[in-house]
Amino acid sequence: MTEPFPPEPWHLRGDMFVGLWLVPRKELPGWPLPAGVRPVRLGRRCALLTFWVDYRPGGTLAYRELLVALAVRDGRGPAACAVEAWVDDERSLAGGRALWGVPKQRGNFVFGGTLTSRARVSVEQDEPVRDAGGPSVMGHHRDLLPLPGRLPVRGRLVQPHPVHGVCDVPMRLSGRVRLGRARLVAEPGGPLDCLAGRKALLAASVRGFRMIVGGGEGRPR
Repeated sequence: MTEPFPPEPWHLRGDMFVGLWLVPRKELPGWPLPAGVRPVRLGRRCALLTFWVDYRPGGTLAYRELLVALAVRDGRGPAACAVEAWVDDERSLAGGRALWGVPKQRGNFVFGGTLTSRARVSVEQDEPVRDAGGPSVMGHHRDLLPLPGRLPVRGRLVQPHPVHGVCDVPMRLSGRVRLGRARLVAEPGGPLDCLAGRKALLAASVRGFRMIVGGGEGRPR
């Protein structure tokens, strides 16, 4: 019998756009966080990260994703907590939820061109994906300054898990980075309307990345 999703770790590759946004705490939804985990605050604002990703063939899975993470801190230091996520692949959806507690849902994605300028996802929470319908979100990105070499990054997600309580999910990534500008357009009343019309404090694209998600350290704690 075929497993519904691949075991960890996942070895992934492709292109992504990353945005860092500062949002007033009172404008954020009431996203659940694990016990002992608190948001990183800059005054009255919290830091959100958005990841628009095109995972390409050659990795564990090939799919598209929009993931939103809240910058947090726990007893081990800085981390991120994935608070919203949409994918267009059922195995990624099932694996993200079961392995690490990432709240993935189904989404319908249309990326412009070769991911150099913008991406669009029609988000349909807990509904079958159709050609249109559901609140939509559009991200615009413009590359400005390439950085030399391949930048290595290490990080971790700290996720509430319905079975295990809390999961630490290690992540390693390297790729060619270009700094840029980004803004996001979201429909009122949609899941990301707290970012509607905002410009990212910091934005970058990561081309040809290689990433490892999960592994021995990613077990429940």
